[in-house]
Amino acid sequence: MGRPLKENSLTPQDIVNAAIACLDKEGESALGVNRVAKELGIKPPAIYKHLDGNSGLRRAVALEIWRHYLTNCQSQTAGITEPHTLLRIGAQATRSFAHRYPVRYKVMMQYQMQPADPEEAEITQNALHFFQRSLQLYELSEDALIDVMRMVNAAIYGFIAREQLELMTLTRSTDQSYEVMLDALIVAIDHIRQSHN
Repeated sequence: MGRPLKENSLTPQDIVNAAIACLDKEGESALGVNRVAKELGIKPPAIYKHLDGNSGLRRAVALEIWRHYLTNCQSQTAGITEPHTLLRIGAQATRSFAHRYPVRYKVMMQYQMQPADPEEAEITQNALHFFQRSLQLYELSEDALIDVMRMVNAAIYGFIAREQLELMTLTRSTDQSYEVMLDALIVAIDHIRQSHN
């Protein structure tokens, strides 16, 4: 990482960047104040001036990963307007992100967003608006939109979780199964959309 940062010039972003670097190199066990302080070449108390210990570090890292993930999805779907294509590309972007950054993905998915927290609520709303825009579900009620979002998330994230745990042991290609699942989700979303007209 080059010259160690001086403790008095340390920023929360420096800490998060170092934590993500540790996460990528060593896995989830490296996501701790002591390990990150060592990475930065500082003493652990310097981190406590910016973040509330290990829980604050985990929160800051999870939120940063969520932001990176959403930015990645938005960039891959930019300029696409057809809802079914958007769903496919968004779902493929999510799976690619999970394959490329398995530990980041795990940390992101294990963090429970709190709607009462302004920073976390903003990320949740950004995810909801992206989802709504990408599937063009503006005519749905908020409850129906949440139902669709939960269904799609459960299917995609459940598939990826089982894949990452190497629980898909049958001979059929997981890529083919993933595409079949997306076809089924498109049918289900169209059904929900039509039932709310």
